Amino acid sequence: MMAPLFKTGVFGEVGFIIAALLIGAAFSFFLEQGGLANARKLTAQFYLTDFTVLRVMFTAIVVAILGLYWLALLGVLDLNLVYLNPTRLWPVMVGGILVGLGFAIGGYCPGTSVPALATGKLDAAAYLGGLLVGIFGFAEFFDSFASFTKAGDLGPGATLDSWLGVSPAVVTFGIVLFALFAFWGGSKLESRFGGGEAGS
Repeated sequence: MMAPLFKTGVFGEVGFIIAALLIGAAFSFFLEQGGLANARKLTAQFYLTDFTVLRVMFTAIVVAILGLYWLALLGVLDLNLVYLNPTRLWPVMVGGILVGLGFAIGGYCPGTSVPALATGKLDAAAYLGGLLVGIFGFAEFFDSFASFTKAGDLGPGATLDSWLGVSPAVVTFGIVLFALFAFWGGSKLESRFGGGEAGS
């Protein structure tokens, strides 16, 4: 097994930090090149006129899941060493709603606001300012709702395949099919609500 590179000792701590910075910079660059540093393009998702966000996110998910599956199958990646965040249903659902509201109101998500700020967008600076206030506020008052952050805990290592009782291959295939359906559905909605300017 060669990966994960940090846990198998291929990267030291300095190498890990450098790799993270390079990957983050590349991620921001491609987000900006794809038009996702533009609040109007991002919020167009909510008006059903431009599904670029859906395409980018599902493409990333499909590439990641296929990459993980095949690297593990070929013996390059040890999935047991890949860290999984604990699955806690209620805080995840509440957090998802809050992030969605912030996305719809502010026009950015945390990831897209950084390249937007780098291109000089002042609304992204305001968004990031609000994000920082939220982060520090959460930390300051964490003790008040610490118990809620563990509500609906499914335990460590909870995955769709273990929850559904099927093999990882079935889940991988299902997600790819769902992504293809989402691409098709998004194109149909763009044609109907976007005035024939899908993806512009």
